[in-house]
Amino acid sequence: MRPEDIASDSEFEAFLRVGCLKEDQVHRIRVEKEETPKIDVNNYSAIIAGGSPFDVSKPIKEKSEIQLRIENFYQDLFNRIVIDDIPFLGACSGMGLLGQYCGTKISGKFSEPVGSVAVSITEEGSKDPILKGLPKTFNALVGHKEACDEVPVGAVLLVTSDKCPVQMFRIKKNIYATQFHPEADSEEFVLRVKIYKEFGYFPPEISDGLIASLQNLDVPIPKEILKRFIKKYTS
Repeated sequence: MRPEDIASDSEFEAFLRVGCLKEDQVHRIRVEKEETPKIDVNNYSAIIAGGSPFDVSKPIKEKSEIQLRIENFYQDLFNRIVIDDIPFLGACSGMGLLGQYCGTKISGKFSEPVGSVAVSITEEGSKDPILKGLPKTFNALVGHKEACDEVPVGAVLLVTSDKCPVQMFRIKKNIYATQFHPEADSEEFVLRVKIYKEFGYFPPEISDGLIASLQNLDVPIPKEILKRFIKKYTS
């Protein structure tokens, strides 16, 4: 969902690297570049949706043709995923699109600046097979202008934080979403700061300071969550 090729390619490579996947094991779709991408969800072990610079909370009249195409694609996709409980992991924008589909309000109320934040696994989250045995509190990389105001009806809150209460949830047994980025490390976020410094995530003049603050950050637990998700549905 990233029109910026460098950011899109780097994010894709991060998912492969962290998930211990080879490129021939996956089918990559650039939704923002394909007019009418069609997929048969039954052909895949799982589906992963990453981030994007688009805000789903923006009024429809202000959304570009590309953004509307992306949202229509996911509307159709979720019609199949949610009904049949097809394995899915949405990260950041992936969460916003899923939350919107489920009727949850998406707004800037719980936006977070770019950086590392402490998040906590809920009691229900500690029972989930993807989170079981992980530290109750861990650091994760975030940076978003909008988030879910509340957990979707029927979903289970798995990870939370003080500044952004909905950090991860699960729908049914196999549908997951995270507000944080499970694929990213400090180098990935430095790249995104450089690419998106004019996109409203932060004042452009503080980009150098942000890059300095991101150097050598270690966030292993979100990566473990991604690894566990992939292992669960590919083993």
